[in-house]
Amino acid sequence: MPEQAPRGCHDLGGLAAGKVDRAEHDYADWERRVDAMAVLLSGMKGAKKLLSVDQRRRNIEALPPQAYETLAYYERWVIALGHSLIQRGVITTEELARKMMEVEKRG
Repeated sequence: MPEQAPRGCHDLGGLAAGKVDRAEHDYADWERRVDAMAVLLSGMKGAKKLLSVDQRRRNIEALPPQAYETLAYYERWVIALGHSLIQRGVITTEELARKMMEVEKRG
């Protein structure tokens, strides 16, 4: 029987995870913005397709276990979107860093 690849920190299939909270909840404004960016970047609503859902998922799954386990759902998305845009040549690491510093200064 072939040896199975080790389970990634994101691969929770078949593991006990406890109860799922199915209650509706409000999303923070920044979470709504991240979701909207993902929709636009994936070519929805007539926008040019700059990345795929698969690419975003691959970048989320590539996060180190410590980051994956401590980041919130949409925080993972933000990082994956940034990595995807850099990988596709849409932005550079320097451009992203500069914009992040601008946003941080706004406080």
